[in-house]
Amino acid sequence: MTQAASPGGPAPPRGRRPAQGDAVIDRAFALLGAFEPTRQVLSLADLTHLTGMPRSTTLRLARKLVGAGALERREDGRYAIGLRLLEIASLAPRGHGLRAVAMPFMEDLFHITRRHVLLAVRDGDEALLVERLSAHDADPVLYRVGGRMPLHSTGVGLVLLAGAPPAVQERILGSLPTDPAGREVPDTAELRRVLSDVRRGGFATVTLSVPWPRTSVAAPILGPDRTVCAALSVVLPLEAADHKTMTPAVRTCARAISRELRSLPCQDKPALGDR
Repeated sequence: MTQAASPGGPAPPRGRRPAQGDAVIDRAFALLGAFEPTRQVLSLADLTHLTGMPRSTTLRLARKLVGAGALERREDGRYAIGLRLLEIASLAPRGHGLRAVAMPFMEDLFHITRRHVLLAVRDGDEALLVERLSAHDADPVLYRVGGRMPLHSTGVGLVLLAGAPPAVQERILGSLPTDPAGREVPDTAELRRVLSDVRRGGFATVTLSVPWPRTSVAAPILGPDRTVCAALSVVLPLEAADHKTMTPAVRTCARAISRELRSLPCQDKPALGDR
């Protein structure tokens, strides 16, 4: 039996209507967030399933996003991210603004090392990869530009975590992930010691064995206010790691980027505050 609306009261919900207060922009971002590196092209049915929204709502939002250039509709009817989002993202100071300053120095470091050179910033409780330079014959790397990396177990992540506000550090330390055996990775006391060493020494070194033996050497980039705003690293095979030469090279490059950021006119300085 269908429930009748009370006189003068709101109409009862129908079907899979979004919860009250679910703003259109929230639903639009949920739709855009359905796309990932492993699913770059999605059908309307895929979007409906992944977002949990009604098909009619998904179709209406998809059409609006296509009209705005945020999505593109392919000849087969499926959807992909549109170039308008790339255009807008290029204005992000903590992304492309920082990248524009750092790129010449990253290229110098890349030509010296011929390995992966990474530039990352902290975004909440994760590191966000802003740029990566890689030789065509370099070993595969796990992270793509725009991808997210853990703070507690990567070179750039440790540098960013060591320079983060104490409240952020405590939040990360209090919510460390566990490995399949149920053990904390790494031990909290050990991580505190590592972060102290990073702050004191001005660099981080991380050695990992999965999916291939490698070492990451990272150093902090300081913004105009002399706080850590980004991290630079070189990732290279474990057997090729020469810390006597690699660590000074990475630190020198990071310091050069920091000096360049400080020397920019005020109107040209990218906004680099952490989120």
